[in-house]
Amino acid sequence: MGVVMKLRIPTCYDKPGTSQLVQSSDSLVSIILPTVHEVDLFRCFHPVFFHIQMLWELMLLGEALVVMAPSPAESSDTILALVSCISPLRYCSDFRPYFTIHDNEFKEYTTRTQAPPSVILGVTNPFFAKTLQHWPHIIRIGDMKQAGEMAKQMKVKKLKNLKTLDSKPGVYTAYKPFLNKDEDIIKQLQKGVQQKRPSAAQNAILRRYFLELTQSFIIPLERYVASLMPLQKSISPWKSPPQLRPFNQEEFMKTLEKAGPQLTSRLKGDWIGLYRQFLRSLNFDGWFRNRRKEMTQKLEALHLEALCEEDLQLWIQKHTEVETVDLVLKLKEKLTQAEKDQLPVKPGTLPKLQAHIESIILSLPEDLQGILHKPPSP
Repeated sequence: MGVVMKLRIPTCYDKPGTSQLVQSSDSLVSIILPTVHEVDLFRCFHPVFFHIQMLWELMLLGEALVVMAPSPAESSDTILALVSCISPLRYCSDFRPYFTIHDNEFKEYTTRTQAPPSVILGVTNPFFAKTLQHWPHIIRIGDMKQAGEMAKQMKVKKLKNLKTLDSKPGVYTAYKPFLNKDEDIIKQLQKGVQQKRPSAAQNAILRRYFLELTQSFIIPLERYVASLMPLQKSISPWKSPPQLRPFNQEEFMKTLEKAGPQLTSRLKGDWIGLYRQFLRSLNFDGWFRNRRKEMTQKLEALHLEALCEEDLQLWIQKHTEVETVDLVLKLKEKLTQAEKDQLPVKPGTLPKLQAHIESIILSLPEDLQGILHKPPSP
């Protein structure tokens, strides 16, 4: 139809909450599609406006939750808004923006013999009001009103009130939030509604609020995990890279007294309790695995850089032919691994390593040179 669209599919290396636009010299590119996760937060949270902070806690802890909505579009948008409210943390549990009775897990999720798994379901079928009554947290939303009207309900409702199909919209849960309610954000957004502030501006205020809340929570964890990294001077080119120290929950908790979220957030409450619960969640597990992988790769990169700075020709003179061949094989393996894992090495490190390998091979007898120059068999 004369319109060229270019899109970039996110990769596993992308940080959540960042959309990288496609750069193109092609003047025909007239549309850029943002990521599906960038929904209008203010519009989506509108029906449960007074509970945004509690919902942020539920998402952070990966709690089992159901969103009952009038349409698949509204259930999907609400769930994408929930999942993205803890950005830049990646939500690591399962979530189904639109779940139906025909899904494979229907029996597993509706059974009452075991606790519901850590998953968020978006549903529209009234039948679920009865079959998912045992789930701990249920959000019921009516038609999403225009952002000009504010939701009236302020109290959290008890789950037993959900039994009737004509239950009112609201949040049904027995959950007690760890943090005290932030009245300022509520007042700021209410004032915006009265002054007819544009929806995009309200959305930006809410997104920034969630971002600052998540960052206040995650910075103490980032700081503690960084302290698990061995000192650079402990890296020897002739030994395996040193290991990270293990994560010690009690040691981390002690750091919160002086360097906790109180440094960046004005919110009071049981932050310690929130951290303890978070450390048991899939979100922490996913975050920590990712950080550990990044730090291990950093240690590998520093080790590789240290190896490149060594005088390998001098090393060869002091070692046997067998040891030299062994070194070549190890260096080749390290080079392949570094390229495969995209290790964060300084520019020029890998070509330097390649040059080292070549010069060592050339110092060996011709028959060995021929063998070592052959590409490895697949």
